Amino acid sequence: MSARVLVIEDAEAIGAAVSSALRESGYEVQHRLDGRQLEADLGRFRPDLVVLDVMLPGRDGFQLLEVIRRASGAGVVMLTARDGVPDRLRGLSGGADDYVGKPFVLAELVARVSAVLRRLGRTPSTVQVGDLVVDADAGVVMRADQPIELTATELRLLVYLAAQRGRVVSKTQILTAVWGYEDYDPNLVEVHVSAVRRKLEEHGPRLVHTVRGLGYVLRAEE
Repeated sequence: MSARVLVIEDAEAIGAAVSSALRESGYEVQHRLDGRQLEADLGRFRPDLVVLDVMLPGRDGFQLLEVIRRASGAGVVMLTARDGVPDRLRGLSGGADDYVGKPFVLAELVARVSAVLRRLGRTPSTVQVGDLVVDADAGVVMRADQPIELTATELRLLVYLAAQRGRVVSKTQILTAVWGYEDYDPNLVEVHVSAVRRKLEEHGPRLVHTVRGLGYVLRAEE
């Protein structure tokens, strides 16, 4: 089951972008513009993690953090334009697990969310696709019980594809998730996908498939 993430962000464009990036990384996401429904969401949606803006209408993020800590064991990543030390200390001392200042790169926020969820044991760090095992935390990749040596970028790419296993992802999605930007030469993706594919295929049949005109998908053929 996918980890559940509640995004509370009053700027619709930012909230939508964060929610989309988290969904693309395999999480179940709900987005709220304020914290009026927080108690109900904690009971019904039961988030594993809350991405929480500080500057909100009504109750601010620090007040909502107190509610979360009283009622839930969910992780909290605070998201705000306030990046001063006092605000960071207030959030962290209040029980937040991490603090990301605006502006931010979506890929970094997703990585922070993933790291908190792994620390809390809410999402497995190990993914298996056929005879391929990818352990994101340990940085270990095995196929047919044989270790596969990857560069740091190749590992990030494979971890992303493993998180999206069975789903087709575009070159733009991969650029955003792995490198943190969209406007770049898509050949960068092709080069690294080819390298990962070649290393994986030294130990078995193809796992990284090209879907013409759409992108790539990691799956084991039946």
